Amino acid sequence: MSGTWKPVHPDEDRFVNTALAIVKEAGAVVRAAFEQPSCDVHTKASNTDLVTETDQAVEKLLIQGLKSAFPDHRLWNGLISDYEISLKVAVGVLALVADPARFIGEESVAGGQKIEYTDAPTWIIDPIDGTTNFVHRIPMIAICVGLAVKKQLRAGIVYNPITKELFQAQTGKGAFKNGFPIHVSSTKVVNRSLICQSHGIHNLPTFGDKWMSVSLENHRPVSSAVLIMQLGADRSEPLVTSFVNNYKATMVTKDARGHRSFGSAAINMVYVAQGSTDAYIEYGIHSWDVAAAAVIVTEAGGVILDPTGAPFDVMGRRVLCASTSELAKEISGMLTHVDYDREA
Repeated sequence: MSGTWKPVHPDEDRFVNTALAIVKEAGAVVRAAFEQPSCDVHTKASNTDLVTETDQAVEKLLIQGLKSAFPDHRLWNGLISDYEISLKVAVGVLALVADPARFIGEESVAGGQKIEYTDAPTWIIDPIDGTTNFVHRIPMIAICVGLAVKKQLRAGIVYNPITKELFQAQTGKGAFKNGFPIHVSSTKVVNRSLICQSHGIHNLPTFGDKWMSVSLENHRPVSSAVLIMQLGADRSEPLVTSFVNNYKATMVTKDARGHRSFGSAAINMVYVAQGSTDAYIEYGIHSWDVAAAAVIVTEAGGVILDPTGAPFDVMGRRVLCASTSELAKEISGMLTHVDYDREA
């Protein structure tokens, strides 16, 4: 838990409780679709960047439900940044001003919507994180809803409607799975850790051969570790060759303990939060992949950073989360980094 709960918005509890109900409703839609033998699949940026009608329907359900419940969010503004919700404020002036909520949804952005990340209450949504898993009926998927206020991540919900695992957290209130508290592991060193690392193959079209070198270099700290590596959307021959070479380098040369791939950034992160794994690193992710889970990891006692060791930026397109600051520092010092333009 990050500390005593101090709301940035007076209605945060109501926002989260309402979002939970809508997420559960969305979960029923996803579960019903998952139980069908097949689904209509379309592509976005490439033939392996998938979207289904369920992705689009769930995002619409989430956004419309939240808009209906909160048509006019109100945001506390004033001369002070810290206060008690009881309004026992010793100094400063507070004014209540209208500031409509904003929505950042994966499918909306794919459809051309501009990302606006402001002080207004902002819902950051991934309707199905792990769409490829969903298409192939692999039950490692998640509905992700994060809430930011004044550009601070305040709450996160990650729900796997197939396994019925519901992870949730609010800043200062702790992290929970199906109502029970969760906590990260106490692992402090790499050679005792179970590490999730996306291979980030989708980065090659942007960075070319440089990304192959970076990816290989970042697989150095793997002795006695179990790695999670996964191919991204691109399946071109040089990328697959790179993946195979990296697999050989980590599994044979470096004698890694094993190879895993969950296929969902949010699942990777909440598994760190509940202590199943110890760290997760990925480059090239998006805000909707990590916003909700970032709150859950932090509230479970974990550490969220930029892989360089700098503070985490939800719009920065890269993430390192770990069970302890010692482990995060060790991993960060072993990585070779790639820069991205911020999403907003």
